[in-house]
Amino acid sequence: MPATLDRARLSDLLARERAEFARTHPRSLELAARARESLLHGVPMPWMAKWAGGAPVFLERARGSRVVDVDGHEYVDVALGDTGSMPGHSPQPTVDAIIRRVSDLGGITTMMPSEDAVAVGEQLARRFGLPAWQFALSATDANRFALRMCRQVQGPARSKVMIFLHAYHGTVDETVATLDAGGRVVARAGNVGAPVDPALTTKVVAFNDLDAVRAALAPEDVACVLAEPAMTNVGMVLPEPGFLKGLEEACAQTGTLLIYDETHTMSMGPGGCVRAWGLSPDAVTLGKALGAGVPIGAYGLSAELRDRVLADDQGDYLDWGGVGGTLAGNALSLAAARATLEQVLTEDAHRSMTMTCERYVAGVREVFERHGAPWHIVSLGARAEFGFTPRPARTGAEAHDAIDPLLDDLVHAALLNRGVMLTPFHNMALMGPTTTIADVERVVEVLDAVVGEIFGGGA
Repeated sequence: MPATLDRARLSDLLARERAEFARTHPRSLELAARARESLLHGVPMPWMAKWAGGAPVFLERARGSRVVDVDGHEYVDVALGDTGSMPGHSPQPTVDAIIRRVSDLGGITTMMPSEDAVAVGEQLARRFGLPAWQFALSATDANRFALRMCRQVQGPARSKVMIFLHAYHGTVDETVATLDAGGRVVARAGNVGAPVDPALTTKVVAFNDLDAVRAALAPEDVACVLAEPAMTNVGMVLPEPGFLKGLEEACAQTGTLLIYDETHTMSMGPGGCVRAWGLSPDAVTLGKALGAGVPIGAYGLSAELRDRVLADDQGDYLDWGGVGGTLAGNALSLAAARATLEQVLTEDAHRSMTMTCERYVAGVREVFERHGAPWHIVSLGARAEFGFTPRPARTGAEAHDAIDPLLDDLVHAALLNRGVMLTPFHNMALMGPTTTIADVERVVEVLDAVVGEIFGGGA
């Protein structure tokens, strides 16, 4: 952060915004106090406590690109459930499919497959180019199951997985790992109840560092690499030219399997980065947006990996082997996913979302230039994120070290008080099919006022 910014003044501005939030959100504060009596951390999931206003914003209703809280405030929502509602809140085709499954057809979950499951598998095969799909209830589960399958078919000599430093793949044990100052793999700070030392299961290397990738894979003890095509949960780190091609070549040369986690990078288009950039993974994992907020995850396998799984007579894939779940592949989730893929997240919708995001990126850049803010913004299809450094990070470590909690909280709280909902724990904005140019202009207008006050002391 530029030395010219007065930290004490920023703290005073944040205190002012939090006081304003408390004044204008009495019902949210009342529910937050009540929730502390029955909910751990006072919220249904711990990360819901990270709202910058000083208390969670309690939901009343949501539709399209707008949400309304229990105090009656309406927000332009560019968080969209941190990608879970990328299709928009309650898109009508998905709502209709849910109602039909619940009321007309009945059978939310049984032990029977539905035709919707076949249709979703066919859609995903066309979009991502992988022929064999299975379903879970979250991207975390999809990652976990794909990792287990890769380790199983690779055999005990390849017991490790490789991830990138500061990557995020949900709550998968092997991925809650980092490097210490000496370059040794250790548990990430705050890792809750780690079952084993992650150095036993995991190798961690820097994103965009092909030499480190090759060195890590050279001993041929890694079953698979789990990677986002672009890192998205520590700011946004895009692959440098040739990096993903080099990663794929290194995997092929060492017999290492490669999984792309496209949970967030689905924003790039109908087939995510895999389709947009012509990538060739052994597996792809998905979640969040697939069912427009109805819990679902999915993982797809290449023909070669599918055949290896089917030929394996040692792993129990059907019962006790650690893959699956009673509610995975339930009829309701698949009905929602089919409607979302076929009627909401279409080719035309993705083109429109990307164009809307381009308008947002251009507007944010103009704001930064106008106020002399030495900040940057990076985009990935319908997704964009700004950071507090002049240039985008090229590694997860650079992105992590650039995080400024005080600036984050101030920007988020100020936007919230002015009717804009940004993703609470990073500066990501996402454009859904119903996000309008007017929505973008409103977000940029509010950001303009906030950045102007931060750098100029104005209103």
